[in-house]
Amino acid sequence: MTEVLFSRPKSLRDVPFHYCPGCQHGIIHRLAAEVIDELAVGEMTIGVIPVGCAALAYEYFNFDTVEAAHGRAPAVATGVKRVCPDAVVFTYQGDGDLAAIGTAEIVHAAARGEKITTIFVNNAIYGMTGGQMAPTSLVDQVTTTSPYGRKSESAGLPIRVTEMLSVLEGTKFIARVAVNNPVNMTKAKAAIKKAFEIQLSGKGFSLVEVLSTCPTNWGLTALEAVAWLESNLIPYYPLGIIKTVEGAVK
Repeated sequence: MTEVLFSRPKSLRDVPFHYCPGCQHGIIHRLAAEVIDELAVGEMTIGVIPVGCAALAYEYFNFDTVEAAHGRAPAVATGVKRVCPDAVVFTYQGDGDLAAIGTAEIVHAAARGEKITTIFVNNAIYGMTGGQMAPTSLVDQVTTTSPYGRKSESAGLPIRVTEMLSVLEGTKFIARVAVNNPVNMTKAKAAIKKAFEIQLSGKGFSLVEVLSTCPTNWGLTALEAVAWLESNLIPYYPLGIIKTVEGAVK
């Protein structure tokens, strides 16, 4: 009898992804799908997907999803959760979406302690719309709208979303992870699972920030992009559990 050691999660459809070579959205999709399978909540899960590179995520997830306007996923998820309180509701958002046009929505959903979960993908740039500077772009980072690098005196400093949200009483679990190597992928999955468990327990808002690469808009190969993330993003956006359900900020 053949023993199956590795297979596609039931919560992922058997279709090709559209993401650029080296993009890590596919990894993050899989981790989320594995968690949903392990928690056996696929039939009660509703994902909210706004504008961005992951706008076609409904093609890949094998459960119900709702499309939201740019930045408005937390507001839509709030409505979904209040209408369907027994559902497992999560948003899947990029940094341009969440930290720019959707700043008000994420802050107030967290402040209200909405019983939803957010997976926040931070690649420090606008991906789908052409590589513009995002609120998370690093100082001196070259983008299509900062060809000489981001200047703090005119554009300010990059926003650390997880630290900002961690001080709100409505947030019960806040973490920052990365998917640059197998060890960190394992930690990322554990954080995503914890975030969903917090929602299932009815304790409040949870968010996991995932540092990710964007080789196309960074102008790097896939391997170069991983090295850039390790050398530049992680030092500015340190990994770890930032806030736990007990209220400890680390």
